[in-house]
Amino acid sequence: MNNKKSITAEFKEFVLRGNVVDLAVGVIIGGAFQGIVSSLVKDVISPFIGVITGGVDFSNQFLLLYKVPQGTVIQTLADAQARGPVFAYGAFITSVINFLIMAVVIFLIIKAINVLRGTKQAGGSAAAEDKKCPFCYQPVDPKATRCPHCTSQLNSKSQTS
Repeated sequence: MNNKKSITAEFKEFVLRGNVVDLAVGVIIGGAFQGIVSSLVKDVISPFIGVITGGVDFSNQFLLLYKVPQGTVIQTLADAQARGPVFAYGAFITSVINFLIMAVVIFLIIKAINVLRGTKQAGGSAAAEDKKCPFCYQPVDPKATRCPHCTSQLNSKSQTS
């Protein structure tokens, strides 16, 4: 009985740990965000790309891996797959293009969110804030010779990023 109680207590501690709850919230929000991004790509961006490319659709591009009786006409990928094995390279190309569009859209959305929050990307002035005192681990100006927090003597070799 005592062993069962400790397993229950361990499970409760595991489930209520902050990072598990944060992960659950992230997955739920991510699912909702995925719907927004999918709609943006499908309903807003893809039609413009279709106009620019002249409506090229790769999804029905395929190679038959079987012999077709003479006089048989196969026009769609679904018809070809119903008859036998097919090398559906067009579906793969379409998936890659959709992935690239989604990646660009997500990148632009995250970039816009960071601008709204005032967060700077790495490589800007945030690099100066990344220097830490090797003794107290507080942020230190990269040009400083003494830590303003703990007054330890600093040299360029002892500073860490």
